[in-house]
Amino acid sequence: MMIVIALLLALWFAHYRLRAVSRPQVDFHPSAFNRGVLGKLDQLRQAYYPTPWLYNHHLQVIWLMLSEAIIPRLRYERHDVLTMRDGGTTALDWLGLDAAPETPTLVLLHTVTGDAQSMRVIARDMRKATGWRVVLCTRRGHGGLPLTAPRVNTMGCTDDLREQLQRIRGEFPASPLYAVGVSAGSGLLVRYLGEEGPRSLIQAGVAYCPGYDIGVAWTRAKPFYSRAMATRLKRHFLEPHSQAFAHLGSYNSCLAAADLSEFHQNLYEMAGCASVGDYLQRSNPMGVFNSIAVPMMILNADDDPVCVVENVLDHLDAIKRIPDALLVRSARGSHCAFFEGWSARSWANRLIAGYLVAAHGQLTPAEAATSEGVPALDPGQASGASPGNGLRPTSGALG
Repeated sequence: MMIVIALLLALWFAHYRLRAVSRPQVDFHPSAFNRGVLGKLDQLRQAYYPTPWLYNHHLQVIWLMLSEAIIPRLRYERHDVLTMRDGGTTALDWLGLDAAPETPTLVLLHTVTGDAQSMRVIARDMRKATGWRVVLCTRRGHGGLPLTAPRVNTMGCTDDLREQLQRIRGEFPASPLYAVGVSAGSGLLVRYLGEEGPRSLIQAGVAYCPGYDIGVAWTRAKPFYSRAMATRLKRHFLEPHSQAFAHLGSYNSCLAAADLSEFHQNLYEMAGCASVGDYLQRSNPMGVFNSIAVPMMILNADDDPVCVVENVLDHLDAIKRIPDALLVRSARGSHCAFFEGWSARSWANRLIAGYLVAAHGQLTPAEAATSEGVPALDPGQASGASPGNGLRPTSGALG
């Protein structure tokens, strides 16, 4: 019996090492900025070891949802409710308000149905790892905010984000701004960066599990996830706000939508747009992607069932044309999960924090001499790789 158990364990371990463990692939434009940042990211020279009992992409998503349900709530230091120019309501939730005025501020942009609490793990990790001030920008219709203007968009609104950023800048004028957009929040971030170009208030950003072209991405999400997310969106946006939208011709069609694609085909009126084409023109991040003028890291997993790898491959050349953009792809990680180690901590959050600190060092020469890295979220994962080895300007693992 013991021999059988030992054999099964050996087979499982071999399968895990051969099918689950691999180094991430990195694609980038060979700019001096990218080379400088990559020289500080030893994590990208190491294999990503998914949590052994979670390396299946379905299990990673399930554990992500369970974690959101059981992890204690985060007490933010301050909650600011903002009124937008059209009367809509958004919010800012803060951590690290006691940081020095010149300390960078990290702006977090949440998921499609997210809020301050659903983002508490990444908020807490970023605050701990960087020592920066952290502020979560809650979009209208999220986090229990009243819908005080009859307009809502699952991808967010760049006009609202501009007002939020101006408020943040007004609070801390000496603080450089960085941003992380998660899933749908990455679309809002990319849209803002592309619309603003060199005028962006955000100095560098991270797009975490983006879907790229939303006109195509919604049709590619795996059927089970597409149906489940459509149901969640209807419960989140439509049912609580029927009085605001029931008079619109597309409301009942949106309410009857079977999947993400059908839902977004009928969302345009509630987003204040004249047609589906108008909605895509205003909201699709890839429509302005080529105008991004600040550094950006993009992180995707090849086994993501929502923002599938085909979306990434469609835009690989476009990413390489952005001077200071780099794409990190792992074979495993699922959608916004990326758990590592037996305790299932976030490999992605560790990488994101490292990138942001390295980017700040590159953009702030006085910091570069002292910024050798970022406090590790998991000290057991410390690297011994030399920071100058193995940079490739096109694609592949950093060796």
